[in-house]
Amino acid sequence: MGEDRRRFLKLAGLTALCAAGKGSLARLAGAETTAAGGAAKQVRWAMVVDPRKCLEKEGCTACIDACNHAHNVPSFDNPKHEVKWIWKEPFADAFPDQDARYVDPALTAKPALVFCNHCDNPPCVRVCPTQATWKRGDGVVMMDWHRCIGCRYCMAACPYGSRSFNWEDPRPHIKDLNPDFPTRTKGVVEKCTFCDERLDKGQPPACVAACPEKAMIFGDLNDPDSEVRRLLRSRFALRRRASLGTQPEVFYLV
Repeated sequence: MGEDRRRFLKLAGLTALCAAGKGSLARLAGAETTAAGGAAKQVRWAMVVDPRKCLEKEGCTACIDACNHAHNVPSFDNPKHEVKWIWKEPFADAFPDQDARYVDPALTAKPALVFCNHCDNPPCVRVCPTQATWKRGDGVVMMDWHRCIGCRYCMAACPYGSRSFNWEDPRPHIKDLNPDFPTRTKGVVEKCTFCDERLDKGQPPACVAACPEKAMIFGDLNDPDSEVRRLLRSRFALRRRASLGTQPEVFYLV
């Protein structure tokens, strides 16, 4: 092969590479322009709970059972070691800063469904020394159990009691192992993650899918046409300890 032919092929290859790179950069620039121009808004996940619907079926734990199975939540014999992702609290404990004198006693006399509030201003994220807990762009407050060193600063910072510490090895205490979700170890904190593994597949959280009364509504708070926004426009809603400035993104219709 002559020198001129080698030079020609080399230049042709470089030209094709530059063209491909230019196309990729153009697409990336276009995506940035779209985001900067506001044409594509960031999703902001939120949950709306309708306590009246939740209480229609007395003693129902379908959402709790679905969550526990989906995430391999252990069941310890010692109640002091309880691990909770979603559970029920007396109304007065769930909303201690609410003046409930004129709220329907049918609600205040019954327990409220509670879990991580996935705050827009999460204090747990600020205090974690290893960044084992962080907030995704869509608002989901996450946990990296491999990074967690068990300092429990996040538990102290959370005003909702939404985090649990594994005082024992949880693996022997999982009743029905779900092989598709990782188990944790002794000495780490865990909590609800809005089923991030399901969200990434376009599926609703396990608790929402399992609720027979459709008492839990999940959707994009940034979408004015979403079901969560429609409900919040049409009915008054409470948030747990909203006065603390954490901006919880779980709403309770009253």
